[in-house]
Amino acid sequence: MSPLVLTPHSTCFFQARRGLRIIQGVVANNLVLLALYHKNKCLFFIMTAFSSPVPMHSLPGTQEGRNQTSIVEFFLLGFGNLPTLQVPLFLLFLVVYLVTMAGNLLIVLLVVADRHLHTPMYFFLGNLSCLEICYSSTILPRLLASLLTGDRTISWKGCFLQLYCFGVLACAECNLLMVMSFDRYLAICKPFHYVSLTSGRFCLQLAAGSWMSGLVAASIIIPRLSMSTFCGPNGIDHFMCEFNVVIKLSCSDTHSLVIMAFLLSSLFMLPPFLLTMTSYVTIITTILRIPSTSGRQKAFSTCSSHLLVVAIYYGSLVMVYLLPDTSTLGGMSKVFSVFYTIFTPLVNPLIYSLRNKDVQEALSKLVRKLGCREFKNFARPN
Repeated sequence: MSPLVLTPHSTCFFQARRGLRIIQGVVANNLVLLALYHKNKCLFFIMTAFSSPVPMHSLPGTQEGRNQTSIVEFFLLGFGNLPTLQVPLFLLFLVVYLVTMAGNLLIVLLVVADRHLHTPMYFFLGNLSCLEICYSSTILPRLLASLLTGDRTISWKGCFLQLYCFGVLACAECNLLMVMSFDRYLAICKPFHYVSLTSGRFCLQLAAGSWMSGLVAASIIIPRLSMSTFCGPNGIDHFMCEFNVVIKLSCSDTHSLVIMAFLLSSLFMLPPFLLTMTSYVTIITTILRIPSTSGRQKAFSTCSSHLLVVAIYYGSLVMVYLLPDTSTLGGMSKVFSVFYTIFTPLVNPLIYSLRNKDVQEALSKLVRKLGCREFKNFARPN
């Protein structure tokens, strides 16, 4: 409906034009202005109908004028497309979380309590178990809560805190796996220099450097991403706040962030991967040169557990970040993310305990010691 034509000198005309300008600043769709003039009195009926939602850029505080309305929470879509599997998934991930925490805490306890495990290899294994505890605690509690309650919202601060912790731990794990492979390289390829090269101070510096590398990398990129504007949509097609997914929701120009992320990955994550692969190629070559079969088996048994952990972690990591970014493969990427973020911390203690005689012996000693103590307490007369 077109507005009624008024004389330019009437008071009602100026009031109508002023009201129209105010409303047009907020709403641009289907405005109808009816002005009636009767005995020097103005009566306005402003009727606004919306044939489509108001664009975000037309609202005050969005992209234009730097007054942007940022979203305050995100929505983790996760496994919401599987409504019939919410309870089974909750039970599965709850068991995984409990076993992961118990297994890794047990390894830390054994490494601290048993003096036979006070060696560089088990010192790094203890660090890896601490890291896996933090890894699981960063992701699984929020996932379990969303599966149990159906509430998939996560606050802006909570999302970036999870993203920061995840970045620190992912980078630290890559470097820690490299350090552990370097330790096995020295033990197998440089056995006569192993003790002199792996002093306590040197091992402490390597472990601290692994953790610090994650802190530095995440402290550079995550605060920069948090300063971007997020004006919608706020749905994250993942079960956690993951960098590649969150950056797509930004309304700001993210070209510099993508370049920065690539450079940081090339600096903090690619070299550890290449050095880990180089160490194991050298280790396998050295093992194959050992003439006796028993010697080859003994040498390979010292690094087979760690090699299996590296294969599982990097295999799933490569599948996640090298798959083409298509809607068809998006679900597969989420599945592989489950492997390296949830199941890898679970299998690490299982692999090291089932395939490592030193850990098995330390566990047996601990069980016998606890069993004897309980028996003495039970047999003690009141």
